[in-house]
Amino acid sequence: MSSQYPVPAQEWTRHSAPVRPGSQRATNLPTSGAARQNAQGPNPAPSVVEIGDVDLEAGGILPNVHVAYETWGTLNENRDNAVLILHALTGDSHVTRSLTERAAASPAGWWEDMVGPGAPIDTDRFFVVAPNVLGGCQGTTGPSEPAPDGLPWGSQFPVITVRDQVSAEIAFTKELGIASWKFIAGASMGGLRVLEWSLMGPEQGIGVESTAVIASSAQATGDQIAWAHPQIAAIESDRFFNGGDYYDNPQGEGPTVGLGIARQIAHTTYRSAKELDQRFGRIPQHAEDPMFGGRFAVQSYLDHHADKLARRFDANSYIVLTQAMLTHDLGRDRGGVATALRTITTPTLVVAVDSDRLFLPRESHRIVAHIPSAVPLEVISSDYGHDGFLIEFDQLGPIVAKFLRQHSKKN
Repeated sequence: MSSQYPVPAQEWTRHSAPVRPGSQRATNLPTSGAARQNAQGPNPAPSVVEIGDVDLEAGGILPNVHVAYETWGTLNENRDNAVLILHALTGDSHVTRSLTERAAASPAGWWEDMVGPGAPIDTDRFFVVAPNVLGGCQGTTGPSEPAPDGLPWGSQFPVITVRDQVSAEIAFTKELGIASWKFIAGASMGGLRVLEWSLMGPEQGIGVESTAVIASSAQATGDQIAWAHPQIAAIESDRFFNGGDYYDNPQGEGPTVGLGIARQIAHTTYRSAKELDQRFGRIPQHAEDPMFGGRFAVQSYLDHHADKLARRFDANSYIVLTQAMLTHDLGRDRGGVATALRTITTPTLVVAVDSDRLFLPRESHRIVAHIPSAVPLEVISSDYGHDGFLIEFDQLGPIVAKFLRQHSKKN
């Protein structure tokens, strides 16, 4: 078969490499998408409560911690109808909208189909509370927040663990004057904290009546650690990362390229191969030609999600929270995972997504197998992979509603 390549040497001319659309640094991106750094965030300003110092599992203390949170519904006279919602890695406290916010068409919450008036987690019945996690970037103490010297913590922010995050949430609970949670629910990273809450809450005098662990695990796996490693490396390799001290950089000179690449890697694990292939396949992005520097549609899709995250999240928080997830081990200093799970006495709902390739369903099976009070495993059938917990409301909603009917005492 004949070919036009290679061309004769005398006809060859060097050309500049084509620039892939979306590959250049966007100068209109904020240096950080953290709430304090980027005042134009999309969500309503949360409330904030001071909880004091937090003793850290790795040693030392994190001083003067504050927690940002939102609430919906009304705490009853007995103060026993409170529900705690714990968000995933890049989530925040904006779980759903109030009726006023809905009327004003303000941005929807990340779990709006699950929480609200008449929803499975019914705000006409429950007082729902959602804090921003310790180490986050939407109002709770984290790397973008001021350290004792008044400057952002940046590279000086300490190593924290999932247990540290729950310790902060327990102190936060006490500040709110809540003695017991009727229900604690969380998915993905939130599910890690739900499991710790099942043990740490009662140990520290906070009742936990029932829980839901959704698309999560009792211990980080080698596969999860492997996927996270290049995400952290991408951020730390960004030329504007500056070791984590980038908050004074001009707009457009934050570690947004590294953060975007991290998001692209992560987002691929959040979806399934089947969905990406059926939805995008090998289709080019509109008029772009992948043979000449253009993108496939799936590449454009990932570029879009990279840009979205860079506008609303902080690179340091991404690293801090990811590392906390990687060190997650419910069995640490508790005799191993199985032993720790067997000591949980709270009625527990565990939900897996059958196509999840980040938190494999077998991790959910493991939790159910060892918690004596766990109900039979529920499995969501979805082509969307891990993100099924955010999408498959028609399946997840009835599962949660049924569990609450059976395991939540009437107020």
